[in-house]
Amino acid sequence: MTITHTVNPTAVQNKPVGAARRRVRPGRLGVHAFLMAVSLAFLAPLLLAVYASLRPYEETSRDGYFSLPKHLSFAYYKQAFSDSGMTKYFVNTLIIAVPGVVLVLFLAAFVAFAVSRLKLRGAMALLMLFTAGNLLPQQVIVTPLYVVFNRIPLPYWMSDSMTMFDSYWAVIVVQVGFQIGFCVFVLANFMRTLPQEILEAAIVDGAGVWTQYWRITLPLCRPALAALATLQFTWMYNDFLWALVFMSDGDKLPITSALNNLRGQFFTDYNLLAAGSVIVALPTLIVFLLLQRHFIAGLTLGSSKG
Repeated sequence: MTITHTVNPTAVQNKPVGAARRRVRPGRLGVHAFLMAVSLAFLAPLLLAVYASLRPYEETSRDGYFSLPKHLSFAYYKQAFSDSGMTKYFVNTLIIAVPGVVLVLFLAAFVAFAVSRLKLRGAMALLMLFTAGNLLPQQVIVTPLYVVFNRIPLPYWMSDSMTMFDSYWAVIVVQVGFQIGFCVFVLANFMRTLPQEILEAAIVDGAGVWTQYWRITLPLCRPALAALATLQFTWMYNDFLWALVFMSDGDKLPITSALNNLRGQFFTDYNLLAAGSVIVALPTLIVFLLLQRHFIAGLTLGSSKG
């Protein structure tokens, strides 16, 4: 018994040549080219700083920064770290940034839960009030805060000056005050995307407000909290204005001030300064790499919901 198979020529002709092959669209190529150009534009200063930090200053001053290198070494990094005393300034920055980030997220999560998940009168007005705080230029209140912080007493174990001025507390309070509005706005809108049925089921099971917040809502906001923690740490880490205004003791200044120690009175080795800038930028890069997955999830979660 012979079994014959017939092949439909129409099906063969309709079958695409190469299952994984796709037609390349000119528009897609243009989008990728644009994104690559923008990425290179943002990375160019960092790449140039890294390239300059590996070359002797005599070579770049003679041949230019865009010339081919003849000598490459990490000597500038060792010199920048030792000459600027970065260890002390790193600790000062962590004393400001870590409590600041924790306080901002802790307080913002409370307010965001209240205005988005609880039925409060004036919740929208309260959210607008917190958001409007970001519209106020920071430089406007520098002088009033300077006067106020000089009049707020603190015990000696909290401040050497016995006032909030010239203490870490002044910088932390200002950072929290200015950043909490943005965090409340982001978290409140994020919490609104969470299914209301989850809280309704918890209420039926007898969950109180604290249980709804701590054990149900907050764990679901982990991607948003990680994204905000990355942004807030970067902003507080790189800030220098408030420390410069509210601190008179140079030993308490953050890491951004360490770069000033690499400037000479009559001459500045910009390759050495570039090495110091790269070292200063490393912690924020490490934080972003560690929280990259949560950061991207926090930015994209909810984008596909109806």
